[in-house]
Amino acid sequence: MAPDYGETFAQWRAGAAGSWRDYTRHAFVEGLRDGTLPRASFLHYLVQDYVFLVHFARAWSLAVVKSETLEEMKVCAGTVDALVNHEMALHIKTCAAEGIDEAALFGAAEAVENLAYTRFVLDAGLQGDFLDIMAALAPCVMGYGEIGARLARDKVADTPYADWIATYAGEDYQSVCRAAGAMIDGAVARRIGDLASAPRAHVLQDRFTKATELEVGFWDMGLRG
Repeated sequence: MAPDYGETFAQWRAGAAGSWRDYTRHAFVEGLRDGTLPRASFLHYLVQDYVFLVHFARAWSLAVVKSETLEEMKVCAGTVDALVNHEMALHIKTCAAEGIDEAALFGAAEAVENLAYTRFVLDAGLQGDFLDIMAALAPCVMGYGEIGARLARDKVADTPYADWIATYAGEDYQSVCRAAGAMIDGAVARRIGDLASAPRAHVLQDRFTKATELEVGFWDMGLRG
């Protein structure tokens, strides 16, 4: 059962059902669960994900600029903190153990899939309003929360990726997902009222679905590593 990250997320998730399943049940994810993911693939993904998170944090910072309320600003700023000071720390720690330092992570060349995804999210924020950028950001934040929660329940006991799973299943990250979901619900109600009947609903759904498809591409990229 999917975690409760708010009504808006649930509607967007349902609207992207096929792509969401491909994302959250991807072979890369299942390899994390049972430990069969090649270490080289995981490290390639971690390096690219570190670069991704740099741009992702910038996108959440842009969301602070687009905010209309103090609550929105606090949640978005808190997410930037979670990304920069906590989630990225996992990448640094894991890669350091493999001889890859933080300078190498920051300076890594971006894969095409990384460029496509991060620029799509940033463009959604630059071109659109707060809801546009939230629709583009939500699949990553909530998707990793959902994946982490499921893998924590279903993982093979001796998977070498237990630390990764614990990061996204842990209460700190899950609280970020719940706070973001509640904030998005309030932002939708404040700006457009009922999401299902809003003229912009299909535009926001399209942004969420495309971001989900780009997540699938990111896992594909990881596997090729």
